[in-house]
Amino acid sequence: MKVGIIGGTGGMGRLFAPLFERAGFSVIVSGRSTSISNRDIAEESDIVIISVPIHETISVIEEISPYLRADQILCDFTSVKEGPVNAMLKTEAEVLGLHPMFGPSVSSLSGQTIISVPARCRQESADILYNVFRDEDATVIEMDAGEHDRVMGVVQGLVHFATICVADAIRNSGISPEVIIPVMSPVYRIEMGIIGRILGQSPELYGDILMMNSKSAEMAGKFSESSGEMLKYIREVDYESFKELFEKNREFFSGYIPQATRDTDLVIDALAKSGRPVK
Repeated sequence: MKVGIIGGTGGMGRLFAPLFERAGFSVIVSGRSTSISNRDIAEESDIVIISVPIHETISVIEEISPYLRADQILCDFTSVKEGPVNAMLKTEAEVLGLHPMFGPSVSSLSGQTIISVPARCRQESADILYNVFRDEDATVIEMDAGEHDRVMGVVQGLVHFATICVADAIRNSGISPEVIIPVMSPVYRIEMGIIGRILGQSPELYGDILMMNSKSAEMAGKFSESSGEMLKYIREVDYESFKELFEKNREFFSGYIPQATRDTDLVIDALAKSGRPVK
């Protein structure tokens, strides 16, 4: 069975191509400088995976649509699902939207999660891919496209929006990381590390995540409302209102707090014991 990855010369393609080869598939890839074209992938592959920037995904689906058949499985690796899945459903192929919840820098799929949107896909077809992922110790979670985008509006849109806003606020403070980081305890270094990790990646990727999923803008609006409310309490030194807001959120997250404490304690301890100098 042949897997073809459009955009396979990019980071995610380079991660997944050897994974499929280890599982016994033959793999072909297309990219901007390959002799193999997107059409070649569509015509020759049993499983076609589109791994291109989010804003290019639908146009690539439309480009290869005339060459797809009903006996193929068509997948995408994007962080937004409603638009790409709807575009894939216009083709003849089986449709299985995929969203790896990790980047190409991971050393393996062990412990990682892949969200699947089986929009028009027989279980036996989906299992061909699921078995590959599970053999690598990844977890597969199924959702429909709308639920995926709504949840990712929080998991990615809101979280990335808040993180980039924190980075921008620090920059506007005029206090440099070189001054801030040496006085941080491990828990604050973790938060600063997330900022640095995101800023070290592609602005196009994060722009796509925030702008191509309408739920991201919705959640960013809720963040703005919440931050404005809390800023009001701080400026007015309104301890009672702040306490009420804090306790409402503690109750909302009550089932998760014990796990969050255990997980972050492990990370904090590991960072504290690493002996890595903070410069």
